[in-house]
Amino acid sequence: MKNTATGQVPAVDLPEWAANACRELQAVVAAVAVEDVDALCGLLAQAGVIALHGLGREGLMMRAFSMRLFHLGLRATPVGDMALPAVGGGDLFIASAGPGHFDTVAALMRIAQAAGAKTVLFTAEPDAPLRHCADLTIVLPARTMARPVAYTSGPLALPMGSAYEGGLFLLCEYIVAQLAGRLDVDEASMRVRHTNLE
Repeated sequence: MKNTATGQVPAVDLPEWAANACRELQAVVAAVAVEDVDALCGLLAQAGVIALHGLGREGLMMRAFSMRLFHLGLRATPVGDMALPAVGGGDLFIASAGPGHFDTVAALMRIAQAAGAKTVLFTAEPDAPLRHCADLTIVLPARTMARPVAYTSGPLALPMGSAYEGGLFLLCEYIVAQLAGRLDVDEASMRVRHTNLE
């Protein structure tokens, strides 16, 4: 908010902003149903091919998740990568649709299901239309572009859909940590799988 006397925007205190942003993200992740996360870990541990998809910044979170799953030794690849094999029975398709629906995500989920793959949906909307396409839905209650005032009270540090996207990143990191223990994979093993073409 501009200072009407000076016309300047007041400086934001970085430590205070960081603390507020962390509180927002913690609230999002803490509200996720742990039993749904456990179910996803089970699906991931047993899956053959794992295809991941999202749009915009959500897509970046899915690509980051795909990379860590690969580092765990799983066959994870983002949709759109030319090395992604066909999916079918025993495989897993994971998509993020924070606002609850995107036509492209709906189409890909139907294709994956028709091929016999299990489907997982990350969303901010408990009543997301795409739930009917998903074998498992994980809800992260956070603001998105579709519902800018949901789940809020008072001023927020993170704009637009950033709380959902940041919460999604943190949740996926938690899933990686859970899977590492379940699969008995340590960080040294993960580092061996990291690309050396950088």
